[in-house]
Formats: sequence, structure tokens, C-alpha cells
Amino acid sequence: MIAPPLSRRALFALAAPATATALPGCAPLVRGPAVPRGRVADATVLGLPNERFIGLTPQGGARMDAEFTAAIGRQRSRLGLAPGRPTPTLKLLSVSGGGENGAFGAGLLCGWTEHGTRPEFDLVTGVSTGALTAPFAFLGPRYDPQLRAVYTEVSARDILASRGLLRAALFADGLADTSPLFATISRMLTTEMIGAIADAYRGGRLLLIGTTDLDAQVPMIWNIGAIAASGDARAPELIRRILLASAAIPGAFPPVMFDVTLDGQPRQEMHVDGGAFAQAFLYPAAVGERRRERRRLGAPTAEAEAYVIRNARLDPDWAMVERRTLGIAGRAISTMITASGLNDVLRMYNATQRDGIGFNLAFIGSDFDRELPAPFDQAFMRALFQYGYERGRRGYDWAKRPPL
Repeated sequence: MIAPPLSRRALFALAAPATATALPGCAPLVRGPAVPRGRVADATVLGLPNERFIGLTPQGGARMDAEFTAAIGRQRSRLGLAPGRPTPTLKLLSVSGGGENGAFGAGLLCGWTEHGTRPEFDLVTGVSTGALTAPFAFLGPRYDPQLRAVYTEVSARDILASRGLLRAALFADGLADTSPLFATISRMLTTEMIGAIADAYRGGRLLLIGTTDLDAQVPMIWNIGAIAASGDARAPELIRRILLASAAIPGAFPPVMFDVTLDGQPRQEMHVDGGAFAQAFLYPAAVGERRRERRRLGAPTAEAEAYVIRNARLDPDWAMVERRTLGIAGRAISTMITASGLNDVLRMYNATQRDGIGFNLAFIGSDFDRELPAPFDQAFMRALFQYGYERGRRGYDWAKRPPL
């Protein structure tokens, strides 16, 4: 539920309520040794060979391709399909970042259930607020009440605690403390849910969450189902921390530190919002390349349909910019993030067209013109949830190409 582009006013609002009276007691921040250059692919948290994949690398793409192939094999086995019999059409879902705007995607999914046409997804990916939505979308309609509660009953106090501007700037690693968000995630993502995610993974379905490794400057794609199915006692907390990391806006919220092992030695990685690299993703290039090669050779290839929920508008967000340094810089950063989100949609569309996959896009229309009065305002999020819900309930008119 964390927005990548918080306004300057919102950032100050996060820190302003607290004072600097506790400054003398502030201890210096410390961290463990980082993973050396070029070795992040060899580092591991739980020791699982498929617990995560590095995006934008040939090795990461190859490992992801192998994971997809294995998942389809498990699915065929679960369905009892004989060799040569086609696999049912694969359903792919990508849920983007967007902060409070995640209420749109949550409402759309719940309304889609009411319409009676929401499929069971074989692959669900999520980034930032989409990472919080993704487990509920992955597990299906029986978790709609929990998904609704996340976006209509949670307020700012369930997300963050301000640190005070001066203390945060000089002694902390973010303007706000997100311990409340971790507690909210832990309460919502129950042990029973994690068990259900593990069962779905064993049945050939994948749940992937994106974060950004700041040390290595690479996108990290976490294989949540494999982690859940590992049986490792550390798995539940790791999954919850991954969701927290995916929503950790650099500067506004503290990074999440992951203890990893490399060559038998302890190391530590710093992860932040997956939106630093991409606000949404479907599958890596290697998967598409494998699909195209199989089609070229005439080998059986499962049909696939992709659904992308963009928790944002696609038209420009006009504003009169203050002629001041912070106002200009803040607006420029917001513009770059908006452009990045649009580019993500275009990238996914182009990939699906190249790979012969159906494309369906949902986004917040210009007819929703309610302004966000404060970070995580409950009334705003409820209104946006209802906006998405009504459109899903009556049958969402999915765009078959980006309206750009």
C-alpha cells in the first residue's frame, strides 16, 4: 500500500508529527558486509536453489525459464494430462505498484469475482502495493474479504510511525518507521495462507514478488511459492519481509536488510521498493524466447492470456509546479516515475504481442477525479475500491492495447 511517488508535502507529513527531543539517544546505523560485486546470484537466504531470480541477467532468465517449465509439468501432472494433450490456457496476472491506488486493483478483483468470470491464475506477479495484493489474487475469491479489508479498513497508523524530520534526516534510514506495516502484513498473511500458497505451488502455480537490491543495483524476483513449500521454519517471516521490502520507498521508508550466506560466510543485502526498477512485470525475456522457439519448431505451446492491473491513471496528472527547488525536483521525480510506469505497460504489451499471448489492461480512468487529501486516507481508498469494484462487477472492459 505504499506509493512510489509521494509528494514533497506528503513526505514532510510523514515526519512532521514527531520532535527531535530524542536526538541525543540516537545510535549509529550499522549493517553487515555486503555481497561482493558480481556474486549476488550465488548468495542465498534459505539455501533453496530456486528461492529467487535476478532480473535482467541471462542466468536469472534461464533459471526462471526452468522454473516455468517445471511448474507446467506439475500442473499437467495435477490435471492428469497425457503426453501430447494440450495444456489449458495459462492465465497470467501482473499487479503494479501505486500506493493508495492499490485500492483500485483490489476493488476490481473483488468485483470480478461477483461478475463470475474471474479465473484461477497460473502466475501472479506483484510489485510494491501490488506485492500486498498479489497473495490474495493468487489464492482466489475466498480471500476477497481479507483483500477488501486491507484497502478499506487500514489507515496511516497501520502503515507507519513518523520519526521526526531532523532525526530521520540525520540518524535514520527513512522518514518513517514501517514496523506498523510489517505488523499489518503479518496479521493479514497468516500461516494458513502461506500453507495455501505452498499447496498452489506444488500444483504448478507461481507467485512472484519483485524487490530491488540496492547494493547490486539489480531487480530481484522472489519465488514465494517455493519459499512457502520449503518447510523451512524461517519461511513465513521471510515472505512477510519480502512484501515489506517490495513496498519500501527509498528515503521515505527504511530498507529491508536480508541476511544471506555466500561461500559459507554471512553477508547482508539492502532491498527497497521493487518499483525502483519496474512497477510491474509479467515474465522474463528468457521465457518469451523459449516460447517463440517452441512455436517456430512446431512444438506444443500452451495458449496464454495476460491481465495487467495498473494501479494508476495513464493520462498525465496535471499540476501547477512551484517555482522552487524542492517543488521542481519533486515534480521531476514524479514525472520520471510516471514515465517508468507507462514504459512498463508498453514493455509488457510488446512482449505479449511478440510471444503470441493475449493482452488485457485495466487502469484508473480519468472519470475518477477524487483527490487524495493525506497519505493512506481511508475515505479516498474506500471510494477508489468501490470505483474498481463496480467496474469489475459489471464486467470490466479490458483494453487490448495501451491507450497511448
